[in-house]
Amino acid sequence: MPIDRLADLTSPKLAPRLVVKVGSSLLVGRDGAVRGTWLDSLVRELAEARGRGQEVIVVSSGAIALGAARLGLAKGGRGSLADAQAAAAVGQIALASLWAERLAAHGIAAAQLLVTIEDLEDRRRYLNAAATLARLLKAGAVPVINENDSVATEEIRFGDNDRLAARVAQAAAADAVVLLSDVDGLYDRDPTVTGAQLLPRVEGVTAGIHAMASKASGSGLGSGGMTSKLQAAEIAERAGIALAIVNGTHEAPLARALAGEGIGTLFLPKRRDAARKAWLGGRQRMRGSVTVDAGCAAALGRGGSLLATGITAVEGDFARGDPVAVRDGEGKPIAQGLVEYTAAEVASILGRRSDELEALLGYAPRAAVIHRDQLVLL
Repeated sequence: MPIDRLADLTSPKLAPRLVVKVGSSLLVGRDGAVRGTWLDSLVRELAEARGRGQEVIVVSSGAIALGAARLGLAKGGRGSLADAQAAAAVGQIALASLWAERLAAHGIAAAQLLVTIEDLEDRRRYLNAAATLARLLKAGAVPVINENDSVATEEIRFGDNDRLAARVAQAAAADAVVLLSDVDGLYDRDPTVTGAQLLPRVEGVTAGIHAMASKASGSGLGSGGMTSKLQAAEIAERAGIALAIVNGTHEAPLARALAGEGIGTLFLPKRRDAARKAWLGGRQRMRGSVTVDAGCAAALGRGGSLLATGITAVEGDFARGDPVAVRDGEGKPIAQGLVEYTAAEVASILGRRSDELEALLGYAPRAAVIHRDQLVLL
């Protein structure tokens, strides 16, 4: 029996492994002080989940906000990259202590993991992170994960912990993700507009669902918004993981959101890709892109590999083995995968038949530009 409603996320049978994401604005007030009473109530709920037999992973923001308050930095530490990195370096110690002390009060050991996007985009490092998470959970610890903002730059960061939480859920083979937000869930329009309706359940994130999202983060402390949460839902659904967006501003937020019929939005996975393809589909950074004609796009939809004859354009400077986006004639991303040629080689063979490639390349061609085993449809 699969997860079908928010209350199912409290079931050790349906959701034995749960990821809970906590944003900066929930953990830290505008004055830079920790919302201690609220945090105590959440940790109590996490301990209760453990008591029910669920394993719990926490993805927690808050390092920059905490560090900025301690260093007296303007704009919550986000005035510059240097400020953000310095604030994170100070704040991460405080953040880890908060979780460790409160979990210890319930007899639970906390484990800290700091990651960058590279740790989950590189296949070997991703598998290493997965093994570490599995071992910590087996040992009875609660992993507390955050982006390593003290070293991450714009080029090597997630930028928000919503997508990080979904990627962690993939790596940990979790059953569900709960994103604690400052709104009750996804509305069919801006929730400040009269008549906006909360969507209790979404089966697959579509272009229409994306159109409902607001990019704004209400507190000014966080880096995510509803758009990033929908991107997280897309990552989760490829791995067969349910994801909930619920209001975390109340004390004991999990009980309020998940009890009974629940208050929030539950995203149900519309597919379950194999582990490697889920990892491919969840990648955030592409090294380039290729554009394909309608016939090629249709062939990919039927499970085919990407061949040179269907490619009409190439962009970027990628090497063999790099992740590359595949776009249709209107520029819409339809797939992504690991390419078998460099960008220059693809440019030299695009639109050509397979029997022409050896003469153009100077060596025996590979089976495909992107083999179907290394490609995932979006």
